[in-house]
Formats: sequence, structure tokens, C-alpha cells
Amino acid sequence: MSINVFIDGGHGTTGIEIADRLAGRPELSLITVPEDKRRDAGARRDALNAADIVILCLPDDAAREAVSLIDNDRTRVIDASTAHRVADGWTYGFPELEPHHREVLANSRFVANPGCWPTGFLALVRPLVLTGLLPADWPVTVSGASGYSGGGKAMIADYEGADGAPSAFRPYGLALGHKHVPEMTRYSGLTHPPLFAPAVANAYRGMIVEVPLQLRAMPGVPALADIHAALAAAYAGSQIVSVASLEDSLSIGQVALEHVGATDRLALFVCGSADSGQARLVAALDNLGKGAAGAAVQNLNILAGLPETAGLRL
Repeated sequence: MSINVFIDGGHGTTGIEIADRLAGRPELSLITVPEDKRRDAGARRDALNAADIVILCLPDDAAREAVSLIDNDRTRVIDASTAHRVADGWTYGFPELEPHHREVLANSRFVANPGCWPTGFLALVRPLVLTGLLPADWPVTVSGASGYSGGGKAMIADYEGADGAPSAFRPYGLALGHKHVPEMTRYSGLTHPPLFAPAVANAYRGMIVEVPLQLRAMPGVPALADIHAALAAAYAGSQIVSVASLEDSLSIGQVALEHVGATDRLALFVCGSADSGQARLVAALDNLGKGAAGAAVQNLNILAGLPETAGLRL
């Protein structure tokens, strides 16, 4: 018997990417709502309640409304918005977060898809906090750049409008109140929010997330090899997350925004200088892949008891 899936907001950027990954999979049956009924609460309610699994690709308020329209105790929900990422009763949908988190996800009814920036950040930081290499109260900074598709329709229009792109590289979130910070703080295990310094680049997709560390100032003065060993152990055997060898990381010189291409992979690097006692931890991902649609499909597979990488672009 096929699993009924409804993508609410399936005509947006993330929804289209998810539908592409689900196409041609006989074990899944997609529920659709006619174009003229997309804003009809009754039609949406029917689709939401007919589905075994719903994926919400909506603004935050609309995502909350969609959940309120589900009046059964059976439909499971994956929310790709920010609305429920730190909400009680919701499981954070980053399967690689820590050991046994997949089992927690598999038994969850409500799953909050991670943000793209937190995905790279948590992949780098959570294993270090778990192993004690990075003290929970350490002042952590995270920076990087994302393709402009991460800003949704408004930013896409801004960059692709008749007047051309506003800039090649644009820092934002300068008031330090970015909506991703609460999930970064909670799920990393840090005591204090990281200083988050994001930027958008003049590229449609792709993302680099970087966490610099002054190893020489940290308790125990961990070496680059210690940091690399912790990350390599955390993702050993993963088909989605790779950790470049320490030798390759130290010699790579640069990591492009498009390093993983339009895939659902996540690549990690432990760069830096042993002589200086400094490290630059780098995560490369596609903001529309592992940072959004790929993560939603991965979570759907886990909830449905299907092979975790089914439909993913690897």
C-alpha cells in the first residue's frame, strides 16, 4: 500500500524541489489540491487529513494554521518553516544531530525541518560539545554565505530583477536577532547563543558555513587532529555527510560555495594551522538540498520506514 503525502505550499521553491525528489517513487502517492483551491481552507483541510505524511512549505503563520486544520491523530507532519523548530512537542529533524536521534525521529509525529544555516553549524559544533572538546559556555562565532534562493521569493526577485543583482556579497542579520539563532543554541548544547554573521552571495544556490576556533585558548588546547577525529567518528559510514581527511582539509586552500553542487550532501572540513593553534571548521551544502528539500525527504523516509536516502540527490 502506498503512503499518501501532501506538500502544503508545493508551488514554492522548496516545495518544487521536494516534489522533484518524490517523483517516480511507487511507494508514495502525492495528494494535490487544484490551483484555484490552494487558499481554500476546506480543500486544504481535506488534503491535510487525507495524508499519512504532510510536508509544510509555508510561512510561519500559515504553517501553524495548517497544523490546526489537522483533526485526526494519525497524520504526521514535517514542517519546513521556522514555526516549530524550538516548539514543545516537536522533534528537531536533523537525523545526524546525535547518536540514536534517528530512532527518536522514526517514532515522532511532528518533525521540524532544520534551517539551512543551523544544519551546517550543528554538523560542525554538536559533536564537539558532546565529546567535551568544545565547552558548552565557549563564545562561538559562525559565519558564511548562502545563495540568494535561501531568502525566498522576495530575495530571488531582488537578485533576478530587471535592475540586476544589488551586490556580489551582502552581509545581513547585523542586529544579531536572526531567527535561526534559537535552534542553533538549543540543539548545539551551547549555554550562550553563538555570534551569527551570515551573508548572501550573488549565486542562486549553495552555502558555506564556517566556525572559527582559537584552539590554543580552549581548555585542554585540543589539536586539529582531535577536532577532526571527533567529526569523523560522528559521521562514520554516513552516505550524506562526509568529512574530508585532515590532510586534504589542510591543503585544500579554498572551498567553493557550490562545492556539493545541487545535491543533498553535506561536506565538512577541518582547516587551520597547527602552528598557530587556530582552526576554521567549514561546512559546504546546498541551501535547497540538505538545507531544505533534501532534509525534508530524508525525514519523510525515516518517518515512513523507507531507505533513508531514497529519492535524494547524492
